[in-house]
Formats: sequence, C-alpha cells, structure tokens
Amino acid sequence: MPELIPADSVGLVAPLAIPFDQPLSLNCGEQLEGFQLMVETYGELNQSRSNGVLICHALSGHHHAAGYHTMADRKPGWWDNFIGPGKPIDTRRFFVVALNNLGGCHGSTGPTSINPETGKPYGPDFPVVTVADWVNSQAMLADHLGISQWAAVIGGSLGGMQALQWSIAYPEKLRHAVIIASAARLSAQNIAFNEVARQAIMSDDQFSGGRYLEQNSIPRKGLGLARMVGHITYLSDDAMGAKFGRERKNAGFSYDYNVEFQIESYLRYQGERFSGSFDANTYLLMTRALDYFDPAGDYGNSLPEALSRATAGFFLASFSTDWRFSPERSREMVDALMRVDKDVTYLEVDAPQGHDAFLMNIPRYVRGLSAYLHRVAEECP
Repeated sequence: MPELIPADSVGLVAPLAIPFDQPLSLNCGEQLEGFQLMVETYGELNQSRSNGVLICHALSGHHHAAGYHTMADRKPGWWDNFIGPGKPIDTRRFFVVALNNLGGCHGSTGPTSINPETGKPYGPDFPVVTVADWVNSQAMLADHLGISQWAAVIGGSLGGMQALQWSIAYPEKLRHAVIIASAARLSAQNIAFNEVARQAIMSDDQFSGGRYLEQNSIPRKGLGLARMVGHITYLSDDAMGAKFGRERKNAGFSYDYNVEFQIESYLRYQGERFSGSFDANTYLLMTRALDYFDPAGDYGNSLPEALSRATAGFFLASFSTDWRFSPERSREMVDALMRVDKDVTYLEVDAPQGHDAFLMNIPRYVRGLSAYLHRVAEECP
C-alpha cells in the first residue's frame, strides 16, 4: 500500500453483502431458496440510473476489483489498473459494480457457506452452477440496485463468457458487452486442463469427499497442484522464458527432486499461497462452469443464431500469445456477430504476456478499451 492513495484510485472501499430471499432455479434442476452476493461499488449512480457497469470476474476472482480495504493492504483489487478516476473504466463517469459469483468463497453463498438444512458447510452438497445461473443471479442484483439496463457488462476470461451470456439472455438489459480474452466455449484442450486440476484436488488425501471443512482440514496439496497447472496456462512460453528462463536456484545441480529451477520455485510459491486463500470445492465448481458454457448448444449449435437476439454493441479484445483463449476464439465470436449484423469492435493486441495480459497495463489495449468506454459513457443520458 502506498503512503498516499493515488489520485486515480477509488481509494478505501468496503464490501457489502446483499441477501436475496427469493428462490433461484438452477440449470442443474435444483433451487436455492435464498442466497447472498458479496459486492463492491465504485463511483456514483447517476440520476437516470443509466451509467451502471457490471464487472464479471474470472475463475479465481471476486468482488474486490479496485481500491483498498485498509491502508495496510499489500496491493489493491485485482483490476485496479483499469478501474478508477481517469482509467478505462472511469469512476467519474460510471457506477461500477463488482461481485463475487454465486458458488464463490469470498462472501457470496457457496460451498463454504452454512447449509440451513444441516447446520454444516455445504461442501460438495452445494449445487453445480453454470454461467447462465450466474447471469440470472446478477440480473436479480441489477433489480435490487434499481438498474434496469447496464451501460456495459465487462469481463475477461470466464468474465467475458458472462458478458456474452448477458447479451443473449437479457438483451434489453445491457447496451454494451465487453468481452476480453475469452471464448464462446472451451476447446477440448482447455477442458482437459480443467480435469487435471480437478483430479489433483479430488485425489488429495485431505479432500474427504469434499467434506474437508467438517474434518477441519484443507486439501492444500491438491489445490496447490491445480493452481500450478493453471499458472502454466496463463503465461506464454515467451513470458515464462523472459521471466525465468532456465535460471537455477543454486550454482550446481543437486541430483534430487527438490527445487532446482526458478520456475519451479515460482510455481510452488503460487500453489502454496493460493491453497491458503481459496476453497477447493469452489475451484471444482468454477472449472466445471467453464466446461459447460456453450450458448450455441441451445440454438442448434449455431453461434450466430444464439447471438441473433442480442441488441448490445460489442467490444472484443484478444492477445497474440494467449494460448488458453487464443485470438482465433475471439475471431469466431466476431465472425458470428458480423454474420447477424451486430455492432462489433475487435482489437487484437500483440503482447508477450499470454492470457494474463488482460489484467495488465498494456498501452494499445488500454487505449482501445478507453476509447470504446468513452463512447459508452457519452451515450449515458
């Protein structure tokens, strides 16, 4: 945390838990009788309530997208590069809403929450949720906030899938969909990576069939391995090589299986840190939601047909070295939108950082997103 809060920061912020006592029917066939969503908001809602922007998070994200909770915070929210006064998502012009998705582990109802029927954590009994379920719960949040139409729904990676789903499921409730480093469905390779991560978690001796919280334990080893797999896919080969190369921890080889290379040390550190802050059942749930997402499947496997009902304007961005959600996946969405005569802007950024580029302050990316959102802000009555 800097000694002084930067002028372009939203500053000190506080999360808010919003309860919903109306039932939510889920795609899996189950129903939640009630739930809560943890949110943060930045900026002010204008008099016409037309400047609301929804931020949808990626796999391990949450509601804390910008600013600081206390002056002792080590770093700001996960998308602080992009949210704040004068930043692309300008809080002088927009009322920004960020949330932790249903099924999350940062305050929204999920596997770590107490099941009212048992008095114990839901654990593996929490129902499997989908991107469509998340969007339905977010629509309820919009109603609660008195926002009949978002100026924009914005997300990267899994968040971009939510923005796409919003444009199909609630076309009248958003004016723009901003979809960054995302896809209309996962490739077989991506599903395979998710399965490896899930198997790492479920094979941990401490997993206990998902009831580890009841046993006062955590499957740290499995969750750490899952995160290590994830980190490999988030970075490009070039970025990993530039950052770590083949640098060794020590001058010579030790001829054993302890840490020898800097990249090994980095991955182990990331896995250990993540396993102490995230819930394993939530990780299973989030990766399965990624796997299931395929809006074209409801429309004869035709993405143009699925998108034909959208009325929003679209901004899509991809990054040249992102092999998790490659530019080809964004072009598929752009082509589908153009086939049904939708207003679409596409930006392909040459960046060495891989999938994580969507989180980074890359000049061409920042300029493109800023220009598009300036247009969005000008449209707010």
